[in-house]
Amino acid sequence: MNNVARLIENLPQIPDGMHEFARLLRESLRDLAPIIGVVGFFQIVVLRQPFPDFANVVFGLAAVIVGLALFIRGLEIGLFPIGESMAGAFAKKGNVWWLMAFAFALGFGTTIAEPALIAVTGEAAEIKLAATQTDPTSNVSNQQAEAAYALGLRLTVAISVGVSLVIGVLRIMLGWPIQWFIITGYFLIVALTQFAPREIIGIAYDSGGVTTSTITVPLVTALGIGLSTVIKGRNPLIDGFGLIAFASLTPILFVLVYGMVV
Repeated sequence: MNNVARLIENLPQIPDGMHEFARLLRESLRDLAPIIGVVGFFQIVVLRQPFPDFANVVFGLAAVIVGLALFIRGLEIGLFPIGESMAGAFAKKGNVWWLMAFAFALGFGTTIAEPALIAVTGEAAEIKLAATQTDPTSNVSNQQAEAAYALGLRLTVAISVGVSLVIGVLRIMLGWPIQWFIITGYFLIVALTQFAPREIIGIAYDSGGVTTSTITVPLVTALGIGLSTVIKGRNPLIDGFGLIAFASLTPILFVLVYGMVV
């Protein structure tokens, strides 16, 4: 028994980082378990069919689990700390204009790079062009029109998120209640919906959802928490959250106006 115990003690120790990564893998699998169960139930029990190309399905699922674990770890050690520290540094610097510029640039930069927004605007431009195309032989001009429409939508949404963060930062600094901004914003959305072209309404409402995706949410949340932590008299739990609501609301307004103008 002593020899066995000595052998176990001499085994190489698993690094703490591996334990942490294994924990993240378990949590990712736990988070994905409901959707795995739903897909498996309907595929096997309801449709009564085997999974097509089962090996690729398993490989893809494993890649998603590992990717989600790495993404969460990256947020914890990278995006959240740098977002909070930069927000706090700008607040301590005391220059409101630089803080506003940082908020706008952060909202614009993160949104313009959102993969979900790129996909949605590209699809919307393609369908828009197909519905209004009059000359099927002019492929170059049609492609240019599609690219211009998609870029216009992306820029509109990105600018709207930048504006929303500026408003949100002002709200945190001045301690304004968030509910009045949200109520007023959605009242304007309902009003503009009555006048906007029908083909832009669905795109506008979806734009509010695709902006709050993998890139934007972590940095925007870190910005709000960092500011409310540094500014005296602000509560991170009460004042630090809510910027995502602005980032979801203003794109709907801006895209509705974009549809009415363009």
